[in-house]
Amino acid sequence: MVMNSSAFPLVWMNLTQEPGHDHQKDFDEFEANLRRGEPFVLLTDTVPTVEDHEHLPQEKKRTSLWMKKHKVELRRLVLGMILVEPNTAKRLAYKAFAAVFAKFWGYPLLLAESREQAVEMAKQLLPRDARPSL
Repeated sequence: MVMNSSAFPLVWMNLTQEPGHDHQKDFDEFEANLRRGEPFVLLTDTVPTVEDHEHLPQEKKRTSLWMKKHKVELRRLVLGMILVEPNTAKRLAYKAFAAVFAKFWGYPLLLAESREQAVEMAKQLLPRDARPSL
């Protein structure tokens, strides 16, 4: 996961991972956004395949411990993750997963059919005084 926070409070994520990916850097980037203390929205148009997203048991444990440590900030500051998926059938499949995602991460998974729609959805989630003028 690579975060691009240059358009904060819209934070674009690339969820694909290369072999040897540094997960600590991911946690550090996420924490840097949480430390801002301002609400933000995560957006992505990359969806890893099951093979790409397999985690070792120690990675799962590390993620779980990190989430417990940051649970309050995640629920308060991350207003949602918007996944861009142009394929209608795939969006429907992700809707079923959205409830599990929200319970696990503490913020909703929303679906958009284009990047433009995702940005508009994100703007609606943000408080009026935090909306970017993109």
